[in-house]
Amino acid sequence: MIEIFKNWLEKEAKSINTIKNYTRHVQNYLKWFCESFDTPFTKLYRENVLDYMSYMSNIKNLKAESINAKLAALSKYNEFLVEQKVQTDLVISKKDYIKIQKEYVSPAIITKIDVEVFRQKILQNKDKRDYAIVTLLAYSGMRISEALNIKVDDVNLTAREILVRYGKGKKQRLVIINDKISNAIKEYLKEREQQKNKDSAYLFISRESNKVDRSVINRVFNEYSDKITPHTLRHFFCSYALENGWSTHEVAAQVGHSNIHTTMLYTHPSRSEIKRKANLL
Repeated sequence: MIEIFKNWLEKEAKSINTIKNYTRHVQNYLKWFCESFDTPFTKLYRENVLDYMSYMSNIKNLKAESINAKLAALSKYNEFLVEQKVQTDLVISKKDYIKIQKEYVSPAIITKIDVEVFRQKILQNKDKRDYAIVTLLAYSGMRISEALNIKVDDVNLTAREILVRYGKGKKQRLVIINDKISNAIKEYLKEREQQKNKDSAYLFISRESNKVDRSVINRVFNEYSDKITPHTLRHFFCSYALENGWSTHEVAAQVGHSNIHTTMLYTHPSRSEIKRKANLL
């Protein structure tokens, strides 16, 4: 049933990462259900879901954000089971999510100097491909999944544009690139010409395959930083672009935010800035 659920999510145009997280959360629930009741799972019962929420909160001590993420996966699984005619009722709603007071803080947690130090470490210790990827993520706001799906023909270094063919929700958009990105890609392309997979349609390739795998890039990040990830670079770009005169609409178009309110979060002060102000009281 999990494989059918995966296929169903793919038809709904969910991202690879969302599909992975949803299936993992559902599998964890099914494991908890079988261990708790010593009986095979047949359908979702609201009483069981409420018990699971209590288990996550009181036994596992999970944070509200984590519990809500798992409930979102179960809610989607509930929709799937109804569509598959396994059950007729929806037993989870958004009203069940734990209310979280929104922070008046920018999601960005790294600074320009953090990014530049990280980029230099990659340049000195890794290959030009990884340096180009890190530079692209930091100064374009692209998602890692989008970056790794770029094809050679999608890149126009003369016009300083990259076409993202399959953004979130399979939306296409043009991403503007700066000199840092352009120069990093140009130098990488010279190295790429020496690779056996140089005829691959994808821009970023590996020695073993025609397209570099996300896990490879995650290992690079983990090796050289304990706080910088592909996603924190996306946060950095949004915050840094706004600080440097981009409008919220320009940033939203660049990074593919469907809701302008998401972009506006980056207009908030940083946590360190709020702490600095607190000490002035």
